[in-house]
Amino acid sequence: MSVHEHKKLLEELGVDVERHAKMMEMGYEGYKNQFMSQTNRPKAMEYFDWFMSEVQGQRIAEINELRKNKKPAIGAFCIFVPEEIIVGAGGACFGLCGGSPATIADAETELPRNICPLIKSAYGFKLQKTCAYTQSADFIYGETTCEAKKKTWELLNKHHPVKVMNIPHMKREKDLKMWKEELSEFKEHMEEITKKPLTFEEMKNGVKIVNEKRFALQRLDRLRSMNGSDVIPISAKDALFITQISFLDDPIRFTQKLNDLCDELEQRVKENNSVYKKETPRLMVLGTPFALPNWKLHTAVETSGGAIVNEESCIGHRYYKDNVDIDEIKDEDSLMEKLLQKYSSVDCACFTPNTPRIDKILQMYKDRKLDGVIYYSLSFCHTYNVEAKLVTDALEKEGIPALVIESDYSPEDAGQIKTRVEAFLESINFKKMKKN
Repeated sequence: MSVHEHKKLLEELGVDVERHAKMMEMGYEGYKNQFMSQTNRPKAMEYFDWFMSEVQGQRIAEINELRKNKKPAIGAFCIFVPEEIIVGAGGACFGLCGGSPATIADAETELPRNICPLIKSAYGFKLQKTCAYTQSADFIYGETTCEAKKKTWELLNKHHPVKVMNIPHMKREKDLKMWKEELSEFKEHMEEITKKPLTFEEMKNGVKIVNEKRFALQRLDRLRSMNGSDVIPISAKDALFITQISFLDDPIRFTQKLNDLCDELEQRVKENNSVYKKETPRLMVLGTPFALPNWKLHTAVETSGGAIVNEESCIGHRYYKDNVDIDEIKDEDSLMEKLLQKYSSVDCACFTPNTPRIDKILQMYKDRKLDGVIYYSLSFCHTYNVEAKLVTDALEKEGIPALVIESDYSPEDAGQIKTRVEAFLESINFKKMKKN
């Protein structure tokens, strides 16, 4: 790890370097044990292993080099933040630390215990000053996707600059009109940092760069789950990690490295080189996002004899499923309209009604020839917890095996989750055996 190599920069950012270094060392050890010990890994994973070693070192230095040149560095918690506009302005859009239990006790000195661990973990990182991304952000862009987040932004703003984008909870014409105004205001915030107008061509270039990143992630998705054979050429943990760092890495470099990996995966498919045994049950995970380093469920499934081939999540399919169509646009207003179309197609559980999400899940189950789904939600994530009933009712109607798991970031329920996953896989295997 290179935390100490970047000690001066981290100190300038206000990071508690010693505490930060200990956390990073523990995190990297966990990564080495869980990821780099896997057998039959694609060679191109070497880049992603390197990125993990530099996740809060070299990448932080790159972001702060941009800031020196008056480019925006924006931290976010949600896929509704239009990264295309930030990238168009030459800046960096990145997800903030929020998937660790190590900061939650600090957060609970200011936040109630019964809100979701993602919010508490992220808030705790700010109080501890142990996330170099948070410390590097010109401001944090919050949104209004849940009640706990909305109120947390007011408190967080006392510790770090926060701006809030108002995301409507319905998709009527008047709601979309307001949302488009929010996008224009977002662009103005980028111009305040760069101190110059953001041109139509610059914005269009930002869209092209982010579209290419999403194309690469869509390609990985197809290779994992829809390559036309039983071969799964990459483990679920590796695929999840790649999606997690898509929110951190430079988008152009990330796209190139992911396409290199996909070239190798295509060859593996041709050679019938799978990382799982034949007939391994194929699962999809639904629900709330897996912020880095939350790998608990994927570890439980992989050590129990199952394969997750897709995540219907904001750190997953929901993030990269749609691109922004810019083929025939000729002015900024049309570009904003296309951005709105893309972002309003996100089927987050914050919307009502949200039937497109259920329709998508059922179609994904068929397209990917799955054996079952796991509905995963974080504790106190009320939107996804409540929507679980609607989704599981639809799954039951179609005769789709489903397991519902609610968890947090603590390791305490890891054994219980593994036991439930093992029983679920056993029932799937029994049904398959009976069918054959």
